[in-house]
Amino acid sequence: MATSDAPNIQRRQLLKLSGVLAGGAALTGLSSAAVAKSSEGTASFKTPTPENPIRICWNENPLGMSPKAQAVARETVAQGNRYPFTSTGELQNLIAADYGVPADHVLLTAGATEGIRAAIEALAAPDVQLVLPALTFDAAEENAKVNGITKITKVPMLKDWGIDLPAMKKAVADYDGPSVVYFVNPNNPTGAICKADDVEAWIKSKPAKTIFLMDEAYAEFADDKNFRSCAPLLKEGAENIVLLKTFSKLFAMAGMRVGWVVSTPEMVGKLREKTASNALNFPAVKAAIASWKDKEFIKLSRASNKTSREILLQALHALKFDYVPSNTNFIFHKVSVPLAEYQKHMKDAGILVGRAFPPADEYCRVSLGTPEEMTYVAKTMLELRKKGLV
Repeated sequence: MATSDAPNIQRRQLLKLSGVLAGGAALTGLSSAAVAKSSEGTASFKTPTPENPIRICWNENPLGMSPKAQAVARETVAQGNRYPFTSTGELQNLIAADYGVPADHVLLTAGATEGIRAAIEALAAPDVQLVLPALTFDAAEENAKVNGITKITKVPMLKDWGIDLPAMKKAVADYDGPSVVYFVNPNNPTGAICKADDVEAWIKSKPAKTIFLMDEAYAEFADDKNFRSCAPLLKEGAENIVLLKTFSKLFAMAGMRVGWVVSTPEMVGKLREKTASNALNFPAVKAAIASWKDKEFIKLSRASNKTSREILLQALHALKFDYVPSNTNFIFHKVSVPLAEYQKHMKDAGILVGRAFPPADEYCRVSLGTPEEMTYVAKTMLELRKKGLV
């Protein structure tokens, strides 16, 4: 595929999404035949099997990287004998410019996970407390344990599986030593958001000896008016935030392992000491640059995710399954049978869904595939209901 063809192809894909969603709308009437028809004739979709399943279990972006990013990654493999010094500097400058901060406020990492690990290592001390929601991405907790942080305060979730921000604030206020507050916003695995006004008010209050690790891996998918990134606070000079970001989700680069941190130069320096120098490979960096510049693909990625979300939501409404309102590329929904049974039924149909997240034992996290894939998933869920299996 020529790189110059990519914008036209992406525009055609955007137009196709509305048609797929229209087909999925038949779900509200429990019409599995209409759902199946909406995916007929789609060259990119192949009926899944247990051996070649639809993977909607790991929050991956099913689109694949931007065609422009793929092209430049292939080209750059031939330059694998060179270090990516110049390109990493270009990517760092691009990110910094978009955030409105100097380049020394940005650190490139091997995915957001390395940023989390580096931040925990840099801030770890015998008297440090880690405060986090009971249900969230586990990298911070795992790295805290490895680095000798013994005071780990896991704040129970609200009844609707949202984050209990007042309880987190109390955990910090009641502790005499330093606190590191970690939460993913929008949250993983629930998909819920913390209201920006409340989060910003807490950060701006500057609780003593407290650093906020703000993981916004899914922020680009959020469309709730109550959500906004904390990035503007960094531009305004906030000194108590470590913003953690990744190319894995919106940009579909999970396997390439590129992320970034935005914070103060002093904090970036501390984290840099905990990261491996020259850890990013040349093709990944060049692909990230191309992805950052490919606004058409970014638009497509958001639109595709939103269409897939709507298709799955229609199925959940038809099945009367409760769910947590999602601002991410997955939906956390209740199931009517034990999760292990639901996983097996779906796997037998060639669909891999999410693992258990105790104590939410009655819920399943379903990542969003392509609209065609989610149409097939919805059809399968409806058929399982007809068989009395869900």
